[in-house]
Amino acid sequence: MDCSVPAIRCRQIGEADIAAVAALLGRGFPNRARQFWSDALARLSRREPPPGFPKYGYLLESGEVPVGALLLICSTMREDGRLATRCNLSSWYVEPAYRAYATLLVSQALADKDATYTNVSAAPHTWPIIEAQGFSRYCDGVFVAAPMLKDLFGGSGVRVFDARQDPAVSFDASEQDILRRHAEHGCISLWCESDGQAYPFVFRPRVVKRAIPCAQLIYCRNVSDFVRLAGPTGRYLAWRGKPFVIIDSNGAIPGLIGTFRPGRMAKYFRGPQRPRLGDLAYTEYAVLGV
Repeated sequence: MDCSVPAIRCRQIGEADIAAVAALLGRGFPNRARQFWSDALARLSRREPPPGFPKYGYLLESGEVPVGALLLICSTMREDGRLATRCNLSSWYVEPAYRAYATLLVSQALADKDATYTNVSAAPHTWPIIEAQGFSRYCDGVFVAAPMLKDLFGGSGVRVFDARQDPAVSFDASEQDILRRHAEHGCISLWCESDGQAYPFVFRPRVVKRAIPCAQLIYCRNVSDFVRLAGPTGRYLAWRGKPFVIIDSNGAIPGLIGTFRPGRMAKYFRGPQRPRLGDLAYTEYAVLGV
């Protein structure tokens, strides 16, 4: 053994590591400026993870020098009437000379058997790797819709409005919290009132191919809710410069005008709770704007 090689260890990222981690991720993802990662870590610093889970993620270091990082966004969600922990793996990078130790980061991050872990932005060349780590695919692609074209002469009884305003009908307080917190992260949070009920929707503004303004569906109670209310909701977004909506899907979505793009933005999970389509709450898309 070469005793001149500093010890390798994996530990949670702390506040004192933020500048070094931002610089490391800036080298690993050169398409994003270091300031982006500083801002991303600052957003994580304002979140409180479930007890026992890291606030930022995990750091791989050689001696006292950071050589790898994996951000982990942990949250508690209500699923089927009970609370469940969900963790989104994000922005995984290890310096080339230390790639042999990269599995330390993943094994540390996936340690809790009761939590559900997601990887929602895996590059195609990494799919075999994450499948070997025990992840299963739950989303094959995205459907790009033009919802404003649905029911052009209908929807008069539907009211769409900013989530900063409370609905006039009864609503779920936990859903109101999701809307409020995602608005703080720069998402578009809306209520849609129809037939005496309030339906929550969260969208992340996107620009596709550097020219096409879109809105990515981040959260809804059920995709069928969006389909039914697509016309009024789509026109609300279109008036604000977002004529197209990107929706996680495993095929064409009946009732919407658009196109299915297989293999785009495939998504994986590992754990007891299979994520449902239409729920990317508290993932890197929503929190970090990745």
